[in-house]
Amino acid sequence: MSDIERALDDVSASSAGGAPFLIAFGFTLAVCGVLGLVLPVRTAAIVTLFQGNLALPLAFLLERRLGTRRLAADHPLRPLALQMAMSQIVALPAVLLAFSLHPAYVPAAMAAVGGGHFLPYAWLQRTRIYVFLGVGVSVGALVLSLALRHEAFSPVLFFISACYAAAAPLLLRHARRITARAGAPA
Repeated sequence: MSDIERALDDVSASSAGGAPFLIAFGFTLAVCGVLGLVLPVRTAAIVTLFQGNLALPLAFLLERRLGTRRLAADHPLRPLALQMAMSQIVALPAVLLAFSLHPAYVPAAMAAVGGGHFLPYAWLQRTRIYVFLGVGVSVGALVLSLALRHEAFSPVLFFISACYAAAAPLLLRHARRITARAGAPA
């Protein structure tokens, strides 16, 4: 096994393939979708913009509950993994632009940002699941938004959440298979 394969195994072991993040964010986005059915869309969109403040700690908690271990501070892929994880923040202006045009389009903008964010994870986690998830979430959210226009807010969030729910167990199984082969817990 090469050093890079071993390093990638460590990343998969430390993150459970990213499944905890999909579970946490899928849950909070579904809650925002429900809020979009009962609150004004502008209010629900603001809540959606900040849902990551709950989802991120929840994802880290799920990682720990799955028995993952932290990636060592001196691990060679740690800086790359952190940069990839934080890459979405630079697209925040696009999501804010969508909000200013019409709050109903916030979920589609978030899906496009998230979809692009997922693509490099196909390499990092060594699975095409992230390619299908990224393209599917982005294109699906666009199609729903074009079809439903200003009524797209909650349906797009439910769609994203369903995509995450479908991908999470596949990614978890993939990570467990990789880490079992490498002898590391996932």
